[in-house]
Amino acid sequence: MEKRYYSYEDFLADTKRLIQKIDWEFDTIIPIARGGLSLAHLLGEYYNIREVYSINTIGYDDTLKLESVKVFNIPDLGKAKNVLIVDDIVDSGDTMVEVLKVLRHRYPDVAFKVASLFYKKSAKRAPDWYVQEADCWIDFFWSVDLNRKK
Repeated sequence: MEKRYYSYEDFLADTKRLIQKIDWEFDTIIPIARGGLSLAHLLGEYYNIREVYSINTIGYDDTLKLESVKVFNIPDLGKAKNVLIVDDIVDSGDTMVEVLKVLRHRYPDVAFKVASLFYKKSAKRAPDWYVQEADCWIDFFWSVDLNRKK
């Protein structure tokens, strides 16, 4: 499987590009843990939003895609009106489809939109905003850098 290393410098530049694309006012950010956490932190700082909660999913075992996606740790969005869901990549789209299904069921009066750094055209659900199309496995710096053997 072809892999591409994605550095902090690339992440910072792409986050700035993503900010330029987002044309929607939102009051809450929900990253999909763990991949969306770093992006949500920067977006929360940029937009001065403190309502940054996370939601957890399990859809992969290392690089092996599982048969179904589990969604848990669902935040309380009782005061939210417009929620931006963020993740590092929308790959198959299965995770995003399940997250949106769970959140829309629990919070039918809340508007949800999706932003990601990467998107695969074959995904079942495209993000509303993204920066790059992915054509291989992305090794994000947060998964690689601390695990490098010296």
